[in-house]
Amino acid sequence: MSTRDLVVETVRDILAAHEPFVLTPDRSWDAGLWSVLAEAGMTGVGLSEEAGGSGGALDDAAAVVTTLAAGAAAVPVAEQLLVAGPALLAAGLDLPIVTEPLTIAVAGTVLARPLDKGRFGLTGTATAVPWVGVARRAAVLATGPDSAVLALADLPDGAVGANLAGEPRGDVTFDDVPAVAAPVDAETVRARFALARAVQLAGALGKVLDWTVAYAGEREQFGRPLAKFQAVQMEIARMAGEVGAATALADAAVRVADTDGLVLAAAAAKIRAGAAVAPVARAAHQLHGAIGFTQEHRLHHLTRRLWAWRDEAGSELAWARTLGEAVATAPAGLWPTLTDVG
Repeated sequence: MSTRDLVVETVRDILAAHEPFVLTPDRSWDAGLWSVLAEAGMTGVGLSEEAGGSGGALDDAAAVVTTLAAGAAAVPVAEQLLVAGPALLAAGLDLPIVTEPLTIAVAGTVLARPLDKGRFGLTGTATAVPWVGVARRAAVLATGPDSAVLALADLPDGAVGANLAGEPRGDVTFDDVPAVAAPVDAETVRARFALARAVQLAGALGKVLDWTVAYAGEREQFGRPLAKFQAVQMEIARMAGEVGAATALADAAVRVADTDGLVLAAAAAKIRAGAAVAPVARAAHQLHGAIGFTQEHRLHHLTRRLWAWRDEAGSELAWARTLGEAVATAPAGLWPTLTDVG
């Protein structure tokens, strides 16, 4: 059994004892699930043991995130394993203890004022920070005197809202908050965030497809299963195509995440995964009928996350501009770049 298979099996076993629930202002995350994941070492997968992680490769971390996304897990593992943790280590900064939630702040305007010995004072507002009120520390993308920096800082209290799925999101204002920081490429950090959301989207899309296929095979109409109707078969085939494309690009982006190809690969993955959300969610709810819209049914746990994650970490339009500009200005020329499969 490979390391990836082992972590997936472990996470699935853990999820089996933690049914997803509707998030509310009073119940903003699954602390019990996080505790079990941390005890099993799953909150440090893909982060080097020397730095305090659990070891393994980035694709192992992506497997953990994919499995948790498919299980509608209300924990900040994607932000920790695929964004904040790798970005801090790449910048040469220390990794906080992995049993405590860590998040990422990449939007808004935060200025970093140099103090001494790699320390900075952070001032400004980070917007739409994931898991505000849950994570006490964050990797903050800020503007230094000469370049962008990534800072590890304690999060001040902020206004806590929520995305469509009920996951905490909020704005945090820094007032000369001390932090350690190091220079980074801002676009690379943002690309890590986009990749994390693309991986989550692919995982949730795959599970929605699985549920829909199973339901169509069980639910009978006019004396036969829905899956026997050609129109239903065509809808499921379209869903499968969307899910397959989103999954393939997310997997490809994970494979190059530690190379110079990350930004464009993450852009393509986020665009394709975001584009799959509407057709897959729409078809899933249509084929499930009215039952899929009820609070008691499991489908909404994932479709609400799909709609929320699609709009986070950069829109399809924003990443399409990044991808289009890179392809149009590539030294090899437009057509050779578009047709390069090596």
